[in-house]
Amino acid sequence: MSGLFLYPALLACLAAGALWLGFLLAQREWLCRAGVWVMGLSLVLLTLELAAVLFRAGRLPGANLGEALLLFAWALVAAFLFFYWRYPIKVLGALAAPLAAVAVSGSLILPSQTGTASPLLESFWLSIHIVLAVLGNAALTLAGLGSILYLIQERQLKGKRFGFFYHRLPSLEQLDALNYRCLTLGFPLLTGGIISGSLYAQYTLGRLWSWDPKEVLTLAAWLVYAVLLHERLAVGWRGRRAALLTLSGLVLLVVTFIGAHLWAAGYHSFSSFAQP
Repeated sequence: MSGLFLYPALLACLAAGALWLGFLLAQREWLCRAGVWVMGLSLVLLTLELAAVLFRAGRLPGANLGEALLLFAWALVAAFLFFYWRYPIKVLGALAAPLAAVAVSGSLILPSQTGTASPLLESFWLSIHIVLAVLGNAALTLAGLGSILYLIQERQLKGKRFGFFYHRLPSLEQLDALNYRCLTLGFPLLTGGIISGSLYAQYTLGRLWSWDPKEVLTLAAWLVYAVLLHERLAVGWRGRRAALLTLSGLVLLVVTFIGAHLWAAGYHSFSSFAQP
């Protein structure tokens, strides 16, 4: 896939990642502020690229893995900036920006859609399903990245090794709070994506659920997050257990996302969205 705004967006994501890495190393506030502005620029560029695809194709991107990665990169950057504005965890940018750069790189490298796009992609309600699902995935991805930072910080505290990361990472309480806030936003969005997708499947295929591989894995990830949210609210789960369960859900989401490209037999396969 290629586009006028993708290469500048990739450069912006890489620059933001370098600025936040510099902030992690040097703890200079101007590096953090610059990282936010450059990340904001990448969001503008990705939005313009999405608008260009929408104008050219007359549909929301999602017909192939490259387009899906573009949409995910946009959602990840948008979700990061939202959480940074509400609950600033500055060093999270050192993970989020490079991940967005990887997604944009994948969008550039992977081939564009060949053939005519299926009419299934032109539905407004399918677009709602895709937007809810990808925003939910982005918020839950940030929860997973925060969990990685939590486990690094906890390991240092337990081992009483107050080294490089200890003085540069947020407290365990802040990282645990980030996990919870991302979960309380991402889980309802993912739920809305599942419900809207099921309703659209009922309308187009005549059935709510087909046990498609992507449906099964998405349901498994949803159950992991549902258990985590329930235990947090009802039992008071916090800390390492919550971080590990969050990472388990993230692994399922990653397998689900990539699997949609690999499972040609499922109707969620990207190959099923193209007509010869």
